Amino acid sequence: MRIDLLDPAPFARNDFWSTFTWLRAHAPVHRHPEPGGDGFWVLSKHRDIMAVYADSDTFSSARGMRLGSDPAAVAAVSQRMLIVSDAPQHTRLKRALHQAFGPQQMPRLEALVERVVGELVAEAAELGELDFIDLAKQLPNRVVCAMMGIPRPDWAWIGALTTDAFDSPDETVRSNAHSEIFLYFIELLAERRARPGDDLVSHIAHDTLVDEGDGTERPLSDEEIVFNCNGVLSGANETTRYSAAGAVHMFAELPQQWELLRSLGPAGIAPAVEEILRWTTPGVHALRTAVRDTEIAGTRIAAGDRVTLWNVSANRDEDVFTDPHAFRVDRRPNRHVAFGHGRHLCLGARLARFELGALLTELLATLDGFETTGPVLFNSSNFTWGIKSLPVRLLRSRAFAHRERAAL
Repeated sequence: MRIDLLDPAPFARNDFWSTFTWLRAHAPVHRHPEPGGDGFWVLSKHRDIMAVYADSDTFSSARGMRLGSDPAAVAAVSQRMLIVSDAPQHTRLKRALHQAFGPQQMPRLEALVERVVGELVAEAAELGELDFIDLAKQLPNRVVCAMMGIPRPDWAWIGALTTDAFDSPDETVRSNAHSEIFLYFIELLAERRARPGDDLVSHIAHDTLVDEGDGTERPLSDEEIVFNCNGVLSGANETTRYSAAGAVHMFAELPQQWELLRSLGPAGIAPAVEEILRWTTPGVHALRTAVRDTEIAGTRIAAGDRVTLWNVSANRDEDVFTDPHAFRVDRRPNRHVAFGHGRHLCLGARLARFELGALLTELLATLDGFETTGPVLFNSSNFTWGIKSLPVRLLRSRAFAHRERAAL
């Protein structure tokens, strides 16, 4: 079988799944050629991917976390941005930044999410027909921009830049978008240092300290704040956007799953969120670099080799998931790796889960279901992937219509 995971076309057609089915069965540790490069290893089995995620001493993130990265750009942010850092710096940075997303912050963030979800679903229900991706991308963007105290007129521009920075197949477009985001946050940070407010950037700049491991603490540097604000933007925007759109696509295709979710009541929301994350897996792959000679499933890996962890394949592994190619909102257990695993488990996972849960809750209260009204289109990225266009008709529930009339 011809394997080319660098070809964007199968991702745009949503027909790359059979490639991973073959790899899991025949070549779970596969050496992939690379035009003009040394090639890289492809891991497709859940067990091997979990093992590499867990062994951050052997497999480094500091040399890049995706295929196609510019080595100079990676070097510029290495050990100062969470996703391209190794312990102990990664541990200290994550512990410091976790203060902004910890349990003590969740009531405020949950109230913000619920307000944004209510506004967006009401706007969409009023339209009746829309491209659902327009709602899906506004949810995390509005939440994270409000969290950071970004001025409302800049929200749409920031959202578009974030998509270019992480989804564009063109390295130049990605690099330019990252540069614009960095420049924006440099200016925003300078303003927050001078005039702090009650927002994420202000709290990180003024209240967050890094434990140096020797009994001393220090504030985060400007570079660390700017680089990681960029990372928060990406994590917050891309996962929720693609997962929300993917969920609505499946509920339109499988209305019986929507009815099952409705019948399960509030207790059904959490497992449905996990299945949506498994099914969509917006973070397609992650990259690690071996820092010493090792083995994976009996295959020798040399120091310096790049190893790619294909989350989309792990989340359809027949050895872990019963009937893995079926979308089932009541699936239990659900040991997916949509957010990675180990030290690099996504910092914003708790917030993304709450966003998806709040969205499902509001949609269930408002709609009887969904109908697609046009072709469903996917992006062509092998890094962050999902639906880029989902024209739908929203079927408003009679109960919601009655509630609306009563409110008039």
